[in-house]
Amino acid sequence: MNLREPCLPPGWYPRQREKIVEFLEPFKKDRSGAAQAAIAPHAGWYYSGSLSALAVSSLIRDVETVVVIGGHLPRGMSILAAPEDSVQTPIGVMTIDKELQAEFEKQVSSKPDLYRDNTVEVLLPMVHYFFPQSMLLWLRFPAELSSYEAGKILTKTAMDMGRRIAVLASTDLTHYGDNYGFSPRGEGKAALEWVKNTNDAAFINAVLAGDPSLVLKRAEEDYSACSAGAVLGALGFIEGQARAARLLEYRNSADVSGDGVVPPSFVGYAAISIG
Repeated sequence: MNLREPCLPPGWYPRQREKIVEFLEPFKKDRSGAAQAAIAPHAGWYYSGSLSALAVSSLIRDVETVVVIGGHLPRGMSILAAPEDSVQTPIGVMTIDKELQAEFEKQVSSKPDLYRDNTVEVLLPMVHYFFPQSMLLWLRFPAELSSYEAGKILTKTAMDMGRRIAVLASTDLTHYGDNYGFSPRGEGKAALEWVKNTNDAAFINAVLAGDPSLVLKRAEEDYSACSAGAVLGALGFIEGQARAARLLEYRNSADVSGDGVVPPSFVGYAAISIG
């Protein structure tokens, strides 16, 4: 068996099964399980784990495969797919749906994902916990409109195969401050409020409207999403299914300390269900 091992260093998420269960159990109790797709942040669990759990737990339960679409790929890059047969998580081993992957790749060109990246891996323990019997499809999509079309192809491929799937797209929002080379509104509370209420809000509203061109425009012009391709893939997946998107919760890494002090650099996060 060709197994993909965790690549992220300690600190991104718990590595002990009991700590994973302790963190996620409260979300399991309130699980609605109605969404065909969801959007989750991919920072470390300390910062955005609760929002990610909200997104993952909103997905419909009865699926054979959960497709996790990551990003961090700019325009012009190929779609990436995990070449392994299975993935190791703290919950155990999760099988990759190679049959679905092969059928998808007959219509969409991709390359092996051989890189260390957090956009998929950080979400896998949650996916495995909430979907212990399901398979996984590991993909990463570039930030271009072709990813929307790839999402539509994913839908058709699954339907042709009779495969019940759900899609989890992975992105963080505005990366603000000197750490990220983006601080058009200076520092302090005014900058934080602008990120929350203007920059991130514009991207979220584009997602809620289901407008792929506007999603990409906001991400590119406003620097308000690091993995817009993943979001475009999810929107393509649900295209034409008349399922409304809903903002579950918004948060910012500046909120974590709770002391009211705005750090010089911070990142926005949103959990969105589509269904």
